[in-house]
Amino acid sequence: MWIFNLEQKLYSNVPNMTERIYSFIDELIINLDKGIRTVFGDPEPTGRVRPTAGIEETEPLTEVERRVAEGLMRVNHAGEICAQALYQGHALTTHSALVREKMAQSAWEENDHLLWCAERVRELNGHTSYLNPCWYLGSLSIGVFAGLVGDRWSLGFVAETEHQVVRHLDSHLKRLPASDVKSRAIVDQMRKDEAHHATVAIETGAVVLPLVVKRCMGSCAKVMTSLAYWV
Repeated sequence: MWIFNLEQKLYSNVPNMTERIYSFIDELIINLDKGIRTVFGDPEPTGRVRPTAGIEETEPLTEVERRVAEGLMRVNHAGEICAQALYQGHALTTHSALVREKMAQSAWEENDHLLWCAERVRELNGHTSYLNPCWYLGSLSIGVFAGLVGDRWSLGFVAETEHQVVRHLDSHLKRLPASDVKSRAIVDQMRKDEAHHATVAIETGAVVLPLVVKRCMGSCAKVMTSLAYWV
């Protein structure tokens, strides 16, 4: 319970983060708790209304459509696992209170994405990716490394990640069955949030990453999305 209280102070109420300086050990414990919640399905939500609230499905999905929607929403959930790990890795290594605050706020808002996607996958009689712990650890390592390089580069990594996610979600909106109005509503809201988070990173001081880094990030993302669709 005391770990949960620490996490609430750091992630659920941004103004409180400026009132107390946590030690590195404190932050490790907080992020360990947050990582467990992220991977095993109990992240702290913001309390926003779910995008599917009030939406009624008037046309049932065929089995083929259900499998497509299930796979795509599983990929989206895995992508949010990666995003949370990246934010946590950056937050652990930054020396800037402002950067830590901005990343904590964005990560908190994206907890909603985790919950929305996981619930939608279950509604489609599917499961989240069995490889989520791997996605989390790999992305956490990348986030820590990016943070060690420097805050502006770390923010640049966040901005580029979010830009790629927006394009990725655009492609999902094209692939999702037209009759799957609930999944489409979730993906559309996620797209808006990701674009906003990219803007926040840029306004906080992100640099534009070299083209080779962007391509490498894209290649890694393709591996993750291809595996998560099925596993």
